[in-house]
Amino acid sequence: MTFKKWTIVTTLLLLLMALSGCDLSAKKKAASTDQWNSYVKKGEITIGFDNTFVPMGFEDRDGTYTGFDVDLANAVFKEYGIKVNWQPIDWDMKETELNNGTIDLIWNGYSMTKEREEKVRFTNPYMINKQVLVTKKSSGITDFADMKGKTLGVQSGSSGYDAFLASPKVLKDIVAGKDATQYETLTQALIDLKNNRIDGLLIDEVYANYYLKQEGELDRYNIIPSAFTGEDFAVGARKADKTLVEKINQGFKTLYQKGIFQKISQKWFGEDVATQSVKE
Repeated sequence: MTFKKWTIVTTLLLLLMALSGCDLSAKKKAASTDQWNSYVKKGEITIGFDNTFVPMGFEDRDGTYTGFDVDLANAVFKEYGIKVNWQPIDWDMKETELNNGTIDLIWNGYSMTKEREEKVRFTNPYMINKQVLVTKKSSGITDFADMKGKTLGVQSGSSGYDAFLASPKVLKDIVAGKDATQYETLTQALIDLKNNRIDGLLIDEVYANYYLKQEGELDRYNIIPSAFTGEDFAVGARKADKTLVEKINQGFKTLYQKGIFQKISQKWFGEDVATQSVKE
């Protein structure tokens, strides 16, 4: 390589590094300041989600994104003239992706927990969920005590796994290895349950009911209520995005007053799942 070519290549590399540094700097700034005016000006916002979490937010067979949360978020931001860009993410890295500026919100059956409240600013809860234990009826496992010495599955980074760790007497102390097999997606976990690679699966009730019903296999499985405390689903934003959270809370109320929230809820669950804070 001639000296001239070497100089050009070096200059281009330095330029790329500088541009990359600027991009990281911009994202860092976004993570530390209220960005509502920026979202309005751009007319778009990026929401991170697990694209396998039916019926909250998932990729349909035709490649489009759909689900209760997808419909709800699109409707909320339509009130403000903002388009939603849906970004599939590794659910185990959701808070990192949020706070480094890759996404602007976590909205996908995201449970409010004390641990998460240290990392994000939550909206008001819009739906209540519970953790359940799913087992095959052929296994003979009909309650939590039957999981003694059995293999449990759970999604990594989920509120179910957090509950499993926080209340060890419920399951952790009795299952095989005193730990659970962790899966990147609940779909993978259900496949392993179906093929007897795990004996039980700790999972969101909304996912279990919807998935098994859609697969026509609801009558082959037990859905066992847990002793874990019920969970509130809410939207997670960066700590600095106070205005964004206020706008989403107001959007929930507006949609409910217009009957749009109820329509979306009926479409996915056949009932009104709105919390009291949405209805007020």
